[in-house]
Amino acid sequence: MSINNIPSVDLADFISEDPKRKEKFVNEIGKAYEEIGFVSLRNHFLSDDLVDELYKEVKAFFDLPVEVKQKYEIEGLGGQRGYISFGKEHAKGKKEGDLKEFWHFGQEPDEDANLKEDYPANVQVEELKDFNPTGMEAYRMLEKTGIYVLRALAIYIGLEEHYFDHWASNGNSILRPIHYPPITEEPKGAVRAGAHGDINLITLLMGASTGGLQVLRKDGEWIDAKPAEDELVINVGDMLERHTNNKLRSTIHRVVNPPKEQWGEPRYSIPFFMHPRSDMRLDCLDECIDEHHPKQYEDITAGEFLHQRLVEIGLIKEDK
Repeated sequence: MSINNIPSVDLADFISEDPKRKEKFVNEIGKAYEEIGFVSLRNHFLSDDLVDELYKEVKAFFDLPVEVKQKYEIEGLGGQRGYISFGKEHAKGKKEGDLKEFWHFGQEPDEDANLKEDYPANVQVEELKDFNPTGMEAYRMLEKTGIYVLRALAIYIGLEEHYFDHWASNGNSILRPIHYPPITEEPKGAVRAGAHGDINLITLLMGASTGGLQVLRKDGEWIDAKPAEDELVINVGDMLERHTNNKLRSTIHRVVNPPKEQWGEPRYSIPFFMHPRSDMRLDCLDECIDEHHPKQYEDITAGEFLHQRLVEIGLIKEDK
């Protein structure tokens, strides 16, 4: 029997006007992120209708003929927007490409965002008129949910509640619908997604309830992450781990291939990788440094850190 060791938290507690409930949420999510780096969260801002609509559009896109999908694979963007075909991405340190194809929706910033960088435009799918609008509506609701989670973490760390708001609003976040197709033969060393930590601040994941997601506990045991149908799985990424000087943990996780009798079923999951603006400094926070926890990392910006990691996982090729 698989045990769901990921604590479940209720965002309604944080948003309530009741200071005790708010404090309860802050402590629950903060402790979970110190211990295992993952929670499942209910009462987020995605309605059931929006979730259903998004899955419908995503499945319709991945069902398109290969040659249609390939015209949306844009060279020179380092996989930042549009379609990314099978085996292009691999876990850091692995050669085998993951058994998945995916799409990237990116930020469409506010007029007055005053960004230091230009984000690439989103790629528009001509064949499906609702694909882009639905994807961007889900993007906004996940971004809103993520900002509330970061507010709770700011309080937990001892920062002002809205510390992350500016950096995460109009940030370089990515919504990534993924299709893991049916497995037709014994995979040679490849799993649906190799063991990895996420690069960003936090990741909000839809679709983990279909199974396969596993999280590495502190004691070295892999545990199944099985949220309820209407819950998002939300985990700490490497940027937040670094910024908090390892107080909050970016936990290694993977998507394993299903038992053989389920090989014929495709799997869809939709992570939202919450990135800040690229000029956010990820220097270790003073609140997270003391004599027992000396500073562990060099100073760096989010943009520099992201570039470094995209090279390591194969999405950006550097001239040797």
